[in-house]
This record gives sequence, C-alpha cells and structure tokens, in this order.
Amino acid sequence: MKAYWVVRGNILNPDEYSKYIDLAGPIINKYKGKFIVRGGKQVELEGEGYNRTVLIEFNTFEEALLCYNSDEYQQALEYVKTSAKRLVTIVEGLS
Repeated sequence: MKAYWVVRGNILNPDEYSKYIDLAGPIINKYKGKFIVRGGKQVELEGEGYNRTVLIEFNTFEEALLCYNSDEYQQALEYVKTSAKRLVTIVEGLS
C-alpha cells in the first residue's frame, strides 16, 4: 500500500534550507520516493498554517519510514533545524 510524506513548512532561511533540499532530493529518490507536490501555488481555505507544502509518494509505509529514519536523511535534516519550521507526517494511502 502506498504511503506519503506530507510536509508543511515555513522557510525562515532560504539559503540554509537550500542545502537541505540539495541533499534530501537524492536521498528520497534513492528510497524510491516520488515528488507529487513540491512547493508551488497554494491557497489555504480553512485556517492558517504554512506557506509551503510538499507531498512525496512511496511504494510502502515501511519504505517511507526507512527513508525518513535513514542516517543520511537525518544528516540532511541538520540544515532544517534553524532554517525552517515544519510539520511532517507520514500517512498510509488507500491503495
């Protein structure tokens, strides 16, 4: 069953955050993650939250977790600590 990373964020330091993006993309691809949404135009209709949304599809929930918990992804996350405020959820799909 497919699984998704749903990432909502506010970027506080674009230069620092770009270092994370440069590292994270290849790691996510290595774990067969597929970007469905990567920023772009959005409208928040119910409440206020974050100004950036990323949606990544994985083949399984286990692969999504394995990618997130990998040592290499955790190293990339070091660039997020001071450059963004994020909410990250891994959710199982319907099929």
